[in-house]
Amino acid sequence: MDYSLDAITLNFQPGNLLALNIILALLMFAVALDLKPEDFRAVARAPKGPLAGIATQLLLLPAATFVLVQLIDPIPSVKLGMMLVAACPGGNVSNFLVWLARGNTALSVSMTAVTSCAAVVMTPLNLAFWASLDPDTRALLAEVAIDPARVFVTILLILALPLAAGMLLRSRLPDFSARIQRPMRMIGGVIFLGFIVVAFYNAREYLTIDILPVLGIVIIHNAMAISLGYAVARSLGLPSRDRRAISLEVGVQNSGLGLALIFNFFAGLGGMAIVAAWWGTWHLVGGFTIAMIWSRFKPEQESNSHA
Repeated sequence: MDYSLDAITLNFQPGNLLALNIILALLMFAVALDLKPEDFRAVARAPKGPLAGIATQLLLLPAATFVLVQLIDPIPSVKLGMMLVAACPGGNVSNFLVWLARGNTALSVSMTAVTSCAAVVMTPLNLAFWASLDPDTRALLAEVAIDPARVFVTILLILALPLAAGMLLRSRLPDFSARIQRPMRMIGGVIFLGFIVVAFYNAREYLTIDILPVLGIVIIHNAMAISLGYAVARSLGLPSRDRRAISLEVGVQNSGLGLALIFNFFAGLGGMAIVAAWWGTWHLVGGFTIAMIWSRFKPEQESNSHA
């Protein structure tokens, strides 16, 4: 792979960076409108499935990604981008995909809620730990002098506070929350997509054949994440609906958070940004394809056939 990717920097003005953070916070607020305290209590009532999924998401995926990075050995910024994506919590679209796949939607929502809150601590912790084990990524971390406390504050503002505000609004004004949830998700999603399109249009001179290998790496990485979730769930003897939920939840990462962190702390470093952007596109394609295939089979039938 061309090392010139490491020299690519997608620059954003402070106003654009602020806009990205606000958009992501609004999206998380919209997701929180669909969450309630019972979602967290469900984790405690039936802990095996949720704990397996959460452990896979927060612990096993970053570890497996580190192994994959050593095997593929891409350029440093791509390595760090893969580690960052793996350190992010599950993406909110996973809940829809699990529902479409006839999986356990309640389990998916619980995992999204818990991993999103845990990301305040686990995302910077996982990134700092695994990146420090590789000489190339350790050098990049040292070069940008990332401040874990600042990462914590950024994730707190982008994830934790919007989640708390959305859940509070739902509990106080449930009817109003139900009315605004769909429009907020649609508007926020369109604005976010437009922001990324404009950003890459402004850097179109960098979008050459040299970046296409990154897409292949992202596809392999995403397939590994989905397979890891399914394998762990199956090894624990979880029912088919839980296996579907965990595999899609682990395979759909919050790449929007990853992009926000890249632009906040890594100056839009090209290899990292391209990994996160490709992931944000591909996990929808791959996840939707798998969900559509699973939707054709009732979970009980799949369990009986040991699929």
